[in-house]
This record gives sequence, structure tokens and C-alpha cells, in this order.
Amino acid sequence: MHHSKLLARLALATALTGVAGTASAVEISFFRFFGDCQTDYGTVMKAAEANGECGIITALANQFNAENTIGAKVVTQTVDWGAYYDQLTATYSTGNIPDVAVMHSSVLPNFSDRDLLVPLADGFAKVGIDTADFVPAALKNATTNDTLYALPYDLHALLFHVNVDLMAQAGFVNEDGSIKLPTSPEELISMGKEFKEKTGKFYIATESQSSEGMMVRLWESFMWQQGVDVLSADGKEASIATPEGEKAAALIKAIYDEGLANTALDYPGAEQAFLNGEAGILINGTWGVDNYDSQAKSGKAVLKNYAVANVPGIFGAPKVWADSHMWVMPKDEGRTPEETEAALAFIKFLNDNNFQWARTGHLSVRQSVIASPEFAALPHRSDFAATAENATALPVVQNQRGIFSAMTTDLNAMWLTGTEPADALAAMQESVDQILRRNR
Repeated sequence: MHHSKLLARLALATALTGVAGTASAVEISFFRFFGDCQTDYGTVMKAAEANGECGIITALANQFNAENTIGAKVVTQTVDWGAYYDQLTATYSTGNIPDVAVMHSSVLPNFSDRDLLVPLADGFAKVGIDTADFVPAALKNATTNDTLYALPYDLHALLFHVNVDLMAQAGFVNEDGSIKLPTSPEELISMGKEFKEKTGKFYIATESQSSEGMMVRLWESFMWQQGVDVLSADGKEASIATPEGEKAAALIKAIYDEGLANTALDYPGAEQAFLNGEAGILINGTWGVDNYDSQAKSGKAVLKNYAVANVPGIFGAPKVWADSHMWVMPKDEGRTPEETEAALAFIKFLNDNNFQWARTGHLSVRQSVIASPEFAALPHRSDFAATAENATALPVVQNQRGIFSAMTTDLNAMWLTGTEPADALAAMQESVDQILRRNR
């Protein structure tokens, strides 16, 4: 075991028992993004009393620490989303390897293929996690090379978050209260112009500035809607600079060229604009549902009448970008059997409380949760239930983050520097081809 880690654990044991060597407690490190909200949720001991991703995961760790009977204590290390995977990789050389860590399914092979994760099938069987309860797509996301490396925790996808009052003002609410959404590229632009004319507001708010790449996710959705696989199933070929790619990119560029979306918004700015009643539709993920719903109900936001919709089939079948959050156990030669037991107990606790996580807006990956009346009763779930069927992910390939980052830089250039769609796609194709060649 690395010296610093050993000393820290001995110190903890002494603090807990007063006598080193007769420890009755074991500390496990928990590595995650989702933000830091200790001020609001640091003392909340029940996940059911928390809201939003950060609140719920913070309360889950608190609840496990309060309720587990094996003397385990989870110590959370919060990392900024953008730097998360670099920092997780760095822990393998510093020796402060976490015992449980969050991971996107799209990143899993970067770690599993280098033998950096503990296979979990045996551990799950030991603690009673029933893998047959996972929806097939989630189980597939948690598996590479026929080996289960993760506890799938959600399926998250893009949604249209809607300000119903602004939509009504624009005449886009049907008599039954349902929202009128565009069903073709032409309709999206014409409805956007009409919305702007009647409300004086932006039709769309979305992150348009940074590495978040919200519009890459929308562009990929538009590609799948046209029946094109952005990456081939074997991860060797990319279909980007294609006629379909150009149609999808031209529509996204038109949204900005026509002034239907604000190019200046970063991720928090887009959320704020939507909550402040400055846009009809926020393009963001399932993870925002709980937060926007509670803000609208609180009476503190300008947004009062909130609804959710699946991303519509603008180009055909309503396919939409999706990914999964999962929990993994990074490999650590110095981890003791007691720490492994505690880490598995925490993972089981997270699985047992999958419903609490599903309250964020993420789609549950457990069939028993999806079938429960509690899940059906959650706000807006029936509005975007079809997202579970429409959810489409890139195949799990090496360096997917690098691919995403390169695509984001090249696509964003269309509205940030005026690059034409064909040129943006040619650059994207070249960047992605280069990464795929390196993968081989």
C-alpha cells in the first residue's frame, strides 16, 4: 500500500477507536463530479429529502454513513466535471486511488481496457445485486469484453424543457394543453421566427460556448434520426462529412443565424435564461427535470409553468443522444478486504436507492423501479417516457471523450466564428478519423 494512504488509514483507525490496530471502522474514498452542495445538503441524512443530482448523491452518502452496520464511512472527493477523468487517471500514479468512482459508460473502455477497474460480477453476487433487474441497454453499457465492470445507475438523454406560458403566448399550445413542437427542419425555423415575433424572446436556450457540447449531442440526434450511424458499431469508421451531416449542421447553424438562440450562453447562463423566462425551450438533459420543476413550483423563478418533451423527430424517427452514469471500483493493489467489503456495501446501497437518483429526471435502469407506482408518480415522467426507447448512444469505443471534444470545437465554430457547415464537418471528420486511427 502507498505510504501516505496507509498513514491516513492508521490515523483514521486511531481516531475512531483510540487504539491503532483494533479499528472497528473503515474509510472508503468516493470520487465524483455532480458539484459541491455541502452548504445546502451537508447535514441532510435522508436522500428522500434532497433535490437535484448534487443534493441527492450528497444525501445518499450521508445516509449510508448513518445507517450502515459495518462501521464503514464514505469520504467524498468532489471533482469538477471538465477535469474529472484526468484527475481520476492521475490517482493511479499518486496512490490515492478511490474505492468507488462515477464513470460515464462512454469512458468505460478507456479504463477497463487498461486493466484499471475491478470486475464486479462476483462482488455483486456476494452482496445480492440482481443484474437481471437492469434494463438490457444499461447492462450492455456496464460491460466491455463480456466482463461486467460497473453498476449502471441511469440512462440520461437530451430533452426539450419548455416554458408553457411563453409557448401559449406564441400560440404553440394545443387545446388539450400539449405543446406544439416542430416536426421538420423548415418548421423548426418558421416556428422559431413566429415565437420570437410574438414573445420578443429567444425560441431556444442552450449551452453554446464551451466544452459541454450540447449542440454536438443535438447534431448526433439529428444524424440518428436520418438513419446514419455517427460511428460504426465496431468503432472504426465515422460518418460525419456526409449529406445527412450537412443537413443536420445547416439546421443548427440556421438556429443561430436567424437569432433564435443566443450564442453567448454558457451552461449556467442557458439554465438561468430559461428560469428567467427568456426562452421558450431549453435544450438540456434529463438531469435538469427535478431542479427546474422545483424552481418553477417555488415561485422564485420567472418560469412558472414548466413542461418536458422528448426531443422531436425533426428528421424522422425521434432518436436522441444518451449516455449512462455508472459506479466503478478502480483497481488498487493496496485495498484491504475490509475496504473492498465496505465499497461493495456502498455500491449495493446506491443500487437499493436507485429510485432516489431517478428523482433527478434521469431514467432508472432498474426494471423494478420503472414498474413501480412511485416512479410513475414522479413529475413529468409520462411526458418523456418514450425517451427510454428513443435513447441512442455512440458505440463504446476508446477515447470517446476526445472524439466529443474535437467535434465540439469544430461544430461550435459555425456560430462562434462563422464557419460554413461543410467546412465544420470536414474538420470534424478529420479530427475523429485521426483519433479512430490511433485507437487501432
